[in-house]
Amino acid sequence: MTVSFNDIGGSHNWDIIEPVNKGWSDDKKYHIITKEGRELLLRLSDISQYEKKKREFECLRPLMDMDILFTQPIDFGICNKGQSVYSLLTWIDGEDAEIILPKLDDKEQYMLGLKAGMYLKQIHSVPAPQSQPNWAERFNRKIERNIGNYNACSIHFQNDDKLIDYIEQNRSLLINRPQSFQHGDYHVGNMIITPKGELGIIDFNRMDYGDPWEEFNRITWCAEISPMFASGYINGYFDGNSPDLFFRLMALYIASNQLSSIPWSVPFGEEEVNTMLKQVQSVLKWYDDFSTYIPNWYLKLDKISL
Repeated sequence: MTVSFNDIGGSHNWDIIEPVNKGWSDDKKYHIITKEGRELLLRLSDISQYEKKKREFECLRPLMDMDILFTQPIDFGICNKGQSVYSLLTWIDGEDAEIILPKLDDKEQYMLGLKAGMYLKQIHSVPAPQSQPNWAERFNRKIERNIGNYNACSIHFQNDDKLIDYIEQNRSLLINRPQSFQHGDYHVGNMIITPKGELGIIDFNRMDYGDPWEEFNRITWCAEISPMFASGYINGYFDGNSPDLFFRLMALYIASNQLSSIPWSVPFGEEEVNTMLKQVQSVLKWYDDFSTYIPNWYLKLDKISL
């Protein structure tokens, strides 16, 4: 299907328009290069997503005053003869962190992890709306849904009872948790490393509000690629002083996320199912079948030797 960009302001000045075929989003993404050589990211969504995409775009504005390299908002509106909603953002030049990190030495991996943690701390400084629903009630409903969907799924994993027991025994930790803005999918798959070695953050399209520590539920993808990066990520967020409660909650959020990943993966086919089954087995090993709540890959600041 031909897409018209003519009703986007400044599009007459675009010299190159390249499709970007990455990620799980339903958005159509394009790398734009203007006649002056400026690089931009264009995201197109169906017009039915207008309010959702407007909210995503507006939520990025408070981050613009922070010391974070991310895809900054430029323009938003309707295009493609009224069929699409567009978000125009800055472009971060570089390569995917998940590809670059394994090629770096331990110190470089750890330092980039520190930066990821410090970035996330700033992102979480944006408060949730006053009208935000109670976190414990909201996440407990999510737990019930995850357990129900997993039990109804035809695919199960070994020692799932250990993981579910940990969830059930630690629900009380959800009470009185603060809430803030969340990136929503914060891991190496949504990070870029620039040619100068800087860390950039992309794809805020799953943004939400909730317990800031829930954001660590996807650190599993980081730890599989680079335990040094994942350790730096935690240490950077807490300035080297990670509280015990954090690890208990991170384990809870990871356990819940792993449980939901199995039924989620089924519609995508056998390869995706196997990826998720492999990850959940890694998680069970990290936590010794959830007999502990600190993953075995984590290195405290005083244990880092670089």
